[in-house]
Amino acid sequence: MTNQSPELPGRIAAIYQSQKLFFESGSTLSYKFRKDQLKKLKDVVVDYEPQILDALKQDFSKPEFEGYATEVGFLLEEINFTLENLSGWMEKERVSSPLTSWPSKSYILPYPKGVTLIIGPWNYPFQLALAPVVAALAAGNTAIIKPPEQTPKTAALISKMIGENFDSGLLAVVEGEGHEVVPELINNHRFDHIFFTGSTGVGKKIAEMAAPHLSPVTLELGGKSPAIIDKTANLKVAAKRIAFGKWVNAGQTCVAPDYLLVHYEVYDKFVENLKNVITDFYGDEPLDSKHLASLINKKHFESQLEYLSEGKIIFGGKADHQKLRIEPTLITDAKMDDKLMQNEIFGPVLPILSFESIEEAKTVIAENPNPLSLYVFTSSSKFEKSFIERVAFGGGAVNNALVHLSNPELPFGGVGNSGFGSYHGKTGFDTFSHKKGIMKTATWFDLAMKYPPYGKFAFKMVRWLMK
Repeated sequence: MTNQSPELPGRIAAIYQSQKLFFESGSTLSYKFRKDQLKKLKDVVVDYEPQILDALKQDFSKPEFEGYATEVGFLLEEINFTLENLSGWMEKERVSSPLTSWPSKSYILPYPKGVTLIIGPWNYPFQLALAPVVAALAAGNTAIIKPPEQTPKTAALISKMIGENFDSGLLAVVEGEGHEVVPELINNHRFDHIFFTGSTGVGKKIAEMAAPHLSPVTLELGGKSPAIIDKTANLKVAAKRIAFGKWVNAGQTCVAPDYLLVHYEVYDKFVENLKNVITDFYGDEPLDSKHLASLINKKHFESQLEYLSEGKIIFGGKADHQKLRIEPTLITDAKMDDKLMQNEIFGPVLPILSFESIEEAKTVIAENPNPLSLYVFTSSSKFEKSFIERVAFGGGAVNNALVHLSNPELPFGGVGNSGFGSYHGKTGFDTFSHKKGIMKTATWFDLAMKYPPYGKFAFKMVRWLMK
């Protein structure tokens, strides 16, 4: 660690200890407490809505509509869904008991894990920092939140909102440079669950730091998420939905379509549709559009510029170095060994490839296995099943893009290279809960033959019961 604040270790230790004591007090266990904290979080978000949208705009020019729909509104829906269902989630789950344990009853009891750590990313700095907090609170945990330093206005606002409204023993925010704060947190404290959203490289480091403590980890990572356009697809609808999914937040979305695979018979027609949609969405001068976000910082902007030198630009490609903006850009003729096809793009550049057969498309996807999301546009159930049921990926949609995240009934998470663990709705509650398996046995009957010394009849009985 370099240039670490001398106060940081002591401050983190004090917060951690206060949360440990708060959890051990049993204060978080009741339904009423959890419900009250979730309602308070909702009220705080509603009260701070103008400041949240302004902070997002200051950090990277996020359009107001996108700020509300993908951050504020998204979080409010998650809280509302959790409040509606929390009492049921907390109930004991009755299960059957084997005859060998008669007379017994069995049940599963969800129990909070304890002190948790939530590390948020910069691309959706408000929603992705606090949506896991909703799950952690619902499950009865305490949480330390590390917001992304790349979005300083939003990070500071989250710190203010939490600090002014919640006991630090329950929720606390630690700001600062990730390379300083995160190792100090994880290396020196044993968290009962760590939830990280971000890049695969950093995710590996988080897992390594957590391993000596045996701290369970949820890693929400990324990957190259493909969108496959079949010749039977509604091309106009597909173009609109892909364009929205790709260029919302200027492509800085972990589940944005990262490249397109278009059937060769409809390739030209689809590309024309996509060009027209981009113009409809962002005008003839997208760099001046109030509906297009900027890239997060100069470093990320320059990494996106590098992609423009690969393949052939057939639409867009202009950049504004002052605004840190790049037009929605379509690229053809990309090679599989280009950076464009090796890295997760995470920006407004979109390579388009053609394919002839399902197997050819799958071969391309296999070059970057286990994408976080996969999208299939088709009218053919056979074509749909060949990808949805036969390719490993985190989650996805048919004839749409991104929208599967908006349904709290669906788990969200990666597989393999795109991470492990999931959340949203009850899945999030389960992620932050330990499932206690309990068997309760009556005492009015106690079969003597099950105890030593074991007789031959007892052995016959147990073989008959357990065969």
